[in-house]
Amino acid sequence: MNDGAVGEQYVRIAAAEERVPFGTAFVSGVLCNVLVCLAIWMSFAGRSVMDKAIAVVLPIAAFVAAGFEHSVANMYFLPMGMLLKSAHPHVAGADGITIMGSISNLVPVVLGNLVGGSGLVALVYYLTAGRGRRGDP
Repeated sequence: MNDGAVGEQYVRIAAAEERVPFGTAFVSGVLCNVLVCLAIWMSFAGRSVMDKAIAVVLPIAAFVAAGFEHSVANMYFLPMGMLLKSAHPHVAGADGITIMGSISNLVPVVLGNLVGGSGLVALVYYLTAGRGRRGDP
């Protein structure tokens, strides 16, 4: 598409993702999932489909604009970059897109997403709002 510009962009994104250091990927994954969970909770507050759709836009746009790491998005971009790197070898870092590079990105991002979603969001919500509702101690 667009004379290969779309594929070239996939390769650029995959190459950049694989160069993110472990700590940065982890923290970025935590912050990303906090925003994703916020979007989900905000959608629960909406009464109509339009309310729910509008509520999701701001947190998701914030995580995309900030460049945070989400494991599901990376599970798309990294294999796509591997598939297209031979068609775009001129892209800087294209030769470095590997399975091990993808794994080295996905491990900290998945861990960060887990900490962000279950630790910082769900646990805090449970501790502040979940106790004592249904006879919980």
